[in-house]
Amino acid sequence: MQAPHVPRIRLYQDWLRSRHGLSFDSYDALWRWSVDDLPAFWQSISDYFDIRSPTPHRAVLAERTMPGARWFEGAQVNFVQQVFRHVDAAQAAGLPAVVSRDERGEARELSWQELRRQVASLALHLQAQGLQPGDRVAAYLPNVPQAIVAFLAVASLGGIWSLCAPDMGTNAVLDRFRQIEPKILIACDGVVYGGREIDRQAVVAELRAALPSARHTVIARILQRDAPGPDGPDGAADFDACVARDDTAAQAFEPRWLPFDHPLWIVYSSGTTGLPKPIVHGHGGIVLVMLLNLALHSDIGCSYDANSFGERYHWYSSTGWVMWNAQVAGLLLGTTCCIYDGNPAGTNREAPDWATLWRFAADTRATFFGAGAAFFANCMKAGIDLGRCGDLTRVRALGTTGSPLSPDVQRWGDAQFERIGRPGMWWSNISGGTDFAAAFIGGNRELPLVPGEMQCRLLGCAVEAWDENGSPVIGEVGELVCTAPIPSMPLRFWNDEGSARYLSSYFDTYPGVWRHGDWLKVTPTGSCVIYGRSDATINRHGLRMGTSEIYAAVEALPQVLDSMVVDLEFLGRESWMPLFVVLRPGLALDDAIRAEIVQAIRTALSPRFVPDAIYQVDEIPRTLSGKKQELPVKKLLLGQPPEKVVNKDAMANPASLDWYIALARSRERTA
Repeated sequence: MQAPHVPRIRLYQDWLRSRHGLSFDSYDALWRWSVDDLPAFWQSISDYFDIRSPTPHRAVLAERTMPGARWFEGAQVNFVQQVFRHVDAAQAAGLPAVVSRDERGEARELSWQELRRQVASLALHLQAQGLQPGDRVAAYLPNVPQAIVAFLAVASLGGIWSLCAPDMGTNAVLDRFRQIEPKILIACDGVVYGGREIDRQAVVAELRAALPSARHTVIARILQRDAPGPDGPDGAADFDACVARDDTAAQAFEPRWLPFDHPLWIVYSSGTTGLPKPIVHGHGGIVLVMLLNLALHSDIGCSYDANSFGERYHWYSSTGWVMWNAQVAGLLLGTTCCIYDGNPAGTNREAPDWATLWRFAADTRATFFGAGAAFFANCMKAGIDLGRCGDLTRVRALGTTGSPLSPDVQRWGDAQFERIGRPGMWWSNISGGTDFAAAFIGGNRELPLVPGEMQCRLLGCAVEAWDENGSPVIGEVGELVCTAPIPSMPLRFWNDEGSARYLSSYFDTYPGVWRHGDWLKVTPTGSCVIYGRSDATINRHGLRMGTSEIYAAVEALPQVLDSMVVDLEFLGRESWMPLFVVLRPGLALDDAIRAEIVQAIRTALSPRFVPDAIYQVDEIPRTLSGKKQELPVKKLLLGQPPEKVVNKDAMANPASLDWYIALARSRERTA
């Protein structure tokens, strides 16, 4: 029998009415209460999800300031306590905690009891190596179950977790880990990606040599699964041996209760210039906000609850993207997490297979399927037929983030699911950031769903669009700001003397108000549209435009696979706006294609936004999390030196930058 899946945001409102006598005649009224009365709202979230603490808190919010808000002082929490509370019920229901697949076809399942046992075993090993609360643990692991086990083991002891993906080079990893001086390193011997086995042992050796603070190393064997244990290379411990313990100490292990604001993990900004910013988030804030985001706004349910029985949550991510953290947070709800380690385009680079993840979703019986917006666009352009990808009728919701999702792509997805018998597909289109490990804008299953728009501002998020005078606007594009604190906002940046980097990152434009760096329009109905980064804005003849609108027009053309535009403003000269396009294999940028691109922009936007030049390129430079590197390319073309503009080790395709550097130099010679 199919679970009813009553929207979780409806269940929360029913609870508010029955428990507190609070009822609201619209979502807007509920949202306004949530941002006007922060203590009452966040107390309700803590109560609704039954966040437990052995000690009471003195106040929900001691001071409503940014930065520096203090939440639930006196309370004690632990991310892992919230995960472990689901073990017995989920196990009794016969549901797994983690379901994983990789490119080699290896299928693994971790039961809830086995997850708890492995976490306890590894935690006891780390404790024996001297790990204390506040010590940092650096991890260099792919999206495999071992990464989840390692994170939970570290967090259970009060250690501070920090993770980098193995597709990052040595320098990029060291730029991050050197700042936090980890006591322990947990790394892999290699990864499998795009049909290739990529040995990472030499990189790990370099990391060990360059991180003298790391007194102990644990190696997870990804490539050499059958290598002998119990010891890894050069005195490192073997991961499998570390999680093998099943004695009375492992069975009796309990996560440590920690202050609400005890650091949970350190994540990093994209690192396009300078050293990446090491952003510290706390246990309590992350638990509260992840539960709110996932349950109420993405409608992800507990797998053993009757309303959402059998829920299986997948969000494709590498371990270098904060969506990995959001995927693991599904365990906070008691939800089965489905993870895939590998290339979403399959194992053959010459013939991308964008059906790979859809077959994975069918195979693992995923009910919620999330990915970056670019993934769905690639599926549409590749002509993927979901009817040939296995049984996807269990999928009841789709999630997107990373960049704006175009209306055409959303309509394509709707039509695909309608053809396989799932009409009316609901999309949870979200926008937020690594900065606070959450979303500002997202979904609500009870609100109208308009392609190209996000349904609402999230509960507890006092988000507005501000004009150039710092006044809120409706129906106009403005700067995305947040005027009130959120529990998951950074505790601080690591080793940030006087909070100088933290303040300059978010609060230098509007003191006391978080400036996120996106262009936002809040419509009269309360829905939202993100127009791209505000620092990559196109300003033509006094008319401002986010880059995403140009991409939507250009990339709708069947010949265009990818694109990037930058607007170069020169002091005392007219601006120059080049457009870079990646065309389908075998096509060359001729007058006919150029004319189609120009006409598409004229028709969809305005003749003002026709580019001054169009270039065909092999690749668009992207960060490791898939974002187009508009600002670094803009700075290059304005004449700044490459080494000051971009950290190539933080790029997904660093070689792509060479073409743009050459273009910048040729422009200097002709200027």
